[in-house]
Amino acid sequence: METPPKKLLDQVREAIRVKHYSYRTEECYVYWIRRFILFHNKRHPREMGKAEIETFLGYLAMEEQVAASTQNQAFSALLFLYRYVLDQPLEEPLDALRAKRSRYLPTVLTRDEVLAIIKHLSGVYRLVIQVLYGGGLRLSEGLQLQVKDLDFAQQQLLIRDAKGRESRVSPLPDCLVDSLKDHLGGVKQLHQRDLDAGYGSVYLPFALDRKYPNADRDWIWQFVFPAFGLSRDPRSGIVRRHHSHETGVQRSVKRAVRAAGIEKRVSCHTFRHSFATHLLQNGYDIHTVQELLGHKDVKTTMVYTHVLNRGGRGVRSPLDS
Repeated sequence: METPPKKLLDQVREAIRVKHYSYRTEECYVYWIRRFILFHNKRHPREMGKAEIETFLGYLAMEEQVAASTQNQAFSALLFLYRYVLDQPLEEPLDALRAKRSRYLPTVLTRDEVLAIIKHLSGVYRLVIQVLYGGGLRLSEGLQLQVKDLDFAQQQLLIRDAKGRESRVSPLPDCLVDSLKDHLGGVKQLHQRDLDAGYGSVYLPFALDRKYPNADRDWIWQFVFPAFGLSRDPRSGIVRRHHSHETGVQRSVKRAVRAAGIEKRVSCHTFRHSFATHLLQNGYDIHTVQELLGHKDVKTTMVYTHVLNRGGRGVRSPLDS
């Protein structure tokens, strides 16, 4: 008996996992491909092409008035579909009406405002925000830190496979060393309880779990900020303790901003913006800050301030200033 062909979206998920894209990217691409198919009355993408994609992208820009980044996200999903799943690479460029890219200037806090917000945070969420500001991390990067990524001897954080699949090094503030070590002591006890209960494994990327069969239970691979409870991995179905969810940190920051009386639109990403701006104000050159943030193009970094072309070598976190 012949095996029925896989459904298109299942083929998409399989192709994404072969390329080791994140689960978030997988969900995002599947969402936009499904939207594209439904928009064209459930026609199969093999029957469509450049013209239908242009129409869909134009609809997103004109009717839904999505941001340019959202439209680009949808476009990337469709490019992936045609290139890697259908093996029908698209002819570029497309003539779709593109969403207007806004001239966005990020919200930046003063150092006193940062400290005021941190003062109104407590527990693990306070430590998370201190790490984000102290090292210039994105929220996802901070929550995905594993024990092996904390280099106390060199006082640095190793951010692996970040945005664009790049890795980089960022400062680990001296004032957080003792707090992080105390925190890890509690995390290690939690990990031991999970092991005793028959759990204690974490997801390992790039098939490392097959190369090193027991590594997923090793202490160094555990998340620095683990979730409060166990959950089932949506891909493998294995019950694991994932890292803390972003929502809890975001809600905690909103409450702290209100309590501090700061009348700015503050998110977790604001601490990364503030990190970059404060380093530039302290005299570090733009290329040093670019490297710490992991920006491919220095133009992205230049949004924070005008370039002050002063040399900067050893970087000290603004949290320690």
